[in-house]
Amino acid sequence: MMLSVGIGSVALSPSEVLAVFVGQSPDMHQTLVLELRLPRTLAAFATGGLLAVAGALMQVLLRNPLADPYVLGLSGGAAVGALFAMLAGFGGFLISGSAFAGALLSTLMVFGLAHGTGSWTPTRLLLTGVVVAAGWGAVITLMLAISPARELPGMLYWLMGDVSYARTPWPGLLLLLLVCLALVPLGRGLNVLARGPLQAAALGVSVRPLEWLVYILASLLTAAAVTMAGSIGFVGLVVPHMLRLVLGNDQRLILPASAFAGGTLLVLADALARVVIAPEQLPVGVITALLGVPTFLYLLYRSR
Repeated sequence: MMLSVGIGSVALSPSEVLAVFVGQSPDMHQTLVLELRLPRTLAAFATGGLLAVAGALMQVLLRNPLADPYVLGLSGGAAVGALFAMLAGFGGFLISGSAFAGALLSTLMVFGLAHGTGSWTPTRLLLTGVVVAAGWGAVITLMLAISPARELPGMLYWLMGDVSYARTPWPGLLLLLLVCLALVPLGRGLNVLARGPLQAAALGVSVRPLEWLVYILASLLTAAAVTMAGSIGFVGLVVPHMLRLVLGNDQRLILPASAFAGGTLLVLADALARVVIAPEQLPVGVITALLGVPTFLYLLYRSR
């Protein structure tokens, strides 16, 4: 975060950044850090943490390392809900609520269609998620086609994933903190659920309420991230997988670590997006896709 706040068209050293927070810096540095760079950095951290925790929860629920809000269509559903609210002239809370409704609807569609008359399989779930995500993509294209021309550039950049449009990071950070605290007492139950619903039920876990809670939390986290920064892919895929290689499968460690690691990853990706073709800026979704697509293909190859 210190690196992200310091780099840009006007480079600031760590000592100059610290001077801003103790009130011993020029007014220009104060404005640059406190009004421009710090809110963007905190928004990137919140968005990355939200997506990573949502991905970790979905991977526990589905027992599938390929589960991710972007791949399974949750981000697409949330984006459709948010765009609908924007086109209808809504604002603030209604946009977030519409994004949550879209993400939850997408979750229920993917899980319901993938279940069918049998049980989930990795292939069926992945194909269902890809198809639902493609359907949401078609709806987004239709909505863009009928949108006023003056609003198209901002909407397109937002859809590609761009934290520069985030108005304030504090609601996202507060939600991330509250969800992480709420998940602490559920860590043991999630550890057992990751071994399968039958074993979890045999060991006394209330499987159905816990699954519904995970559905709702994953949808809520995804909707908050999409509302803040648009559709950013693969953070929820890469971060939990890498952490499991280091920390094992204990969800009491993985979930809070996902919040920190996901936030850190997106902060670094956003910093990179600002300097790769400076003074122009890339959407941060481009950087995460360049990281996530090879990882997704590698996991898919391993799981075949």
